[in-house]
Amino acid sequence: METSNQLTCNTEDIITRMPRLDTVIMVERFIKEHSGDFKKTELFNSLPKKVMWGTFNIILSYLVENNKIGIDNSDYVIYTWNPKLAERYLNKKRY
Repeated sequence: METSNQLTCNTEDIITRMPRLDTVIMVERFIKEHSGDFKKTELFNSLPKKVMWGTFNIILSYLVENNKIGIDNSDYVIYTWNPKLAERYLNKKRY
């Protein structure tokens, strides 16, 4: 995602652990339900279950790489995944 507001996820200088699938799903659902309500640190502090900061950064990196979340102009985390649009593009005839 090439915008002026990049999501920075520094996973090299902090202790990281690979997240479990249920943790990734929990974070993704929370972002989907609260799209545009929180900035990165506010989002981390508002999660329903506690997650290590490094694990949280890995999850955000994964969601950004898969175009499920993005950052708006005010640095708020927004949910951008649209499965209906993706399905339409995948089923589109190619000439």
